[in-house]
Amino acid sequence: MRIPLIAALLILAAPAAAQEQRLGQRTTSPEAMAAQLDQASPEEEMRALVAAADAHPLGTLENPVRVGGPAGERAYLARLRCASGAAPRIAARREAGTDAFGTVAAAYEVICGEATARIVFDMYHEEHVETRAPAGFTLAP
Repeated sequence: MRIPLIAALLILAAPAAAQEQRLGQRTTSPEAMAAQLDQASPEEEMRALVAAADAHPLGTLENPVRVGGPAGERAYLARLRCASGAAPRIAARREAGTDAFGTVAAAYEVICGEATARIVFDMYHEEHVETRAPAGFTLAP
């Protein structure tokens, strides 16, 4: 019997609490709300993410090769060269998971002779053209 009595008291008390705060009454000032927002610009956030990613080897999930779309992936792979200078064989594109930039990454198996490497790409960087190659590879001009 005590539970229904407690529930009834809570229901009766709720309208009184609601009346204390009028509809439309400001609960937080605009200044306080602005102070709670992240003050970093998107460019600053991207620079911080790139700096953190650069601590890892290029072409990994922690530091994917940044390109602009599937065309950017293909263009980068077309320029990629094995240590011998030969063009590698490229296997099928596969999902690689969420990368350091918080986006879904893709990976390609890249075959140079008997060696196989996995190179991870983030295709959501239209403005970026990668000029570096993962370890053990070079880029043709």
